[in-house]
Amino acid sequence: MATAKSKKTNSVASRDLKVKNFDPNSPGLKDANIFGLPFTVEESSIVLVPVPWEATVSYGGGTSDGPEAILEASAQVDLYHSEFPELWKQGIAMTDISKDLHKRSKNAKKSAAKIIDAFAEGKSPEKDAKLKALQNEVNAASSAMIADVEAEVTKWIAKGKLVGMVGGDHSTPLGFFNALSKKYKNFGILQIDAHMDLRKAYEGFTYSHASIMYNALQLKQVSKLVQLGIRDYCAEEQAFAVANKKRVNVFTYADVRKSQYEGASWKAMCKKVIDALPEHVHISFDIDGLDPKLCPHTGTPVPGGFEFHEITYLLSELAKSKNKIISFDLNEVGPGKDDWDGNVGARMLFHLCGVLAKSNGLIK
Repeated sequence: MATAKSKKTNSVASRDLKVKNFDPNSPGLKDANIFGLPFTVEESSIVLVPVPWEATVSYGGGTSDGPEAILEASAQVDLYHSEFPELWKQGIAMTDISKDLHKRSKNAKKSAAKIIDAFAEGKSPEKDAKLKALQNEVNAASSAMIADVEAEVTKWIAKGKLVGMVGGDHSTPLGFFNALSKKYKNFGILQIDAHMDLRKAYEGFTYSHASIMYNALQLKQVSKLVQLGIRDYCAEEQAFAVANKKRVNVFTYADVRKSQYEGASWKAMCKKVIDALPEHVHISFDIDGLDPKLCPHTGTPVPGGFEFHEITYLLSELAKSKNKIISFDLNEVGPGKDDWDGNVGARMLFHLCGVLAKSNGLIK
């Protein structure tokens, strides 16, 4: 019987053979894995877990199709990256996109929509048994999704893989955080986002996309949350952040730009953000942290937002710092009629893979 060590050795040998015979300058093949690469998940150093989920969407829909849109657009990403030219050789592969999970998301979304409409009409699940049953159904479906993600991420971490996640709405990484909590006594989250996501059970949904960071902070292992780009939040979230200021650092978009207008460089701002983080860092990237011109079909677009290369610069500076990037998630890519959103998402995903590999010593 083959041992785990021998299986790993065989996978690396198989990957090395594919690297030798693969032409990175050729067009990406449609039947290949993400970025047109020929590697299996077992052969790859970086494993991407897709989570096609958006049950509690409260504005624009479509993010459950984000993983598929990114996968399709990724074939157009050239594999030569000036900062990480050897990245592709480490192997990057996405696991299969679950049709079952996507179906469960659609069903839960239909039930959630009825509750959201009821709230808009002044009705409450607490006073309506049918609505309460629907609410419980949505919360149970979300809880099951979180458990699925936790199990999947835990599996790949145990196999020694570097793991990234591709959502879906921003509720999806809670299972990822649970998995990280089993491995790390403490870690921080760098959240790039237009929203704080600190609402408690928004619209009655325990695991709402608007509650992801509130839920993350219920884990004692999450020692620090650093939020960057925030430009749309409520009084409840502001009060929560202030009450938990030892664990939560907020860099609003307005404050960042004000500092720059008054002479601060982007490099200096990035240093402040990085200095606020603990040793181990998970990057949680909601694509609406970018300017909406780059992600017009994201779930909840907000005016303002960063340019693509402002964020890639920040991520690269983080990879060069004393901090260690342990994992990442990329969420809220909502495909439109063309492949623009998927294109931007795929290119940001490739850079995230690059900084993850560099921070862990796989590439120089």
